[in-house]
Amino acid sequence: MKITRSFNNWRKYRQTITELGRMTDRELTDLGIGRSDIRRVARDAIAG
Repeated sequence: MKITRSFNNWRKYRQTITELGRMTDRELTDLGIGRSDIRRVARDAIAG
């Protein structure tokens, strides 16, 4: 069970990074996210 949860969290983390990474700086700014914040936002996505 823990392995499945870990894999799903990793997959969600990578998907979030990929999706945010494809956005323009303008789109990220509109969301209140800086390009340097992408990894933090991805970590927050799996935490809550």
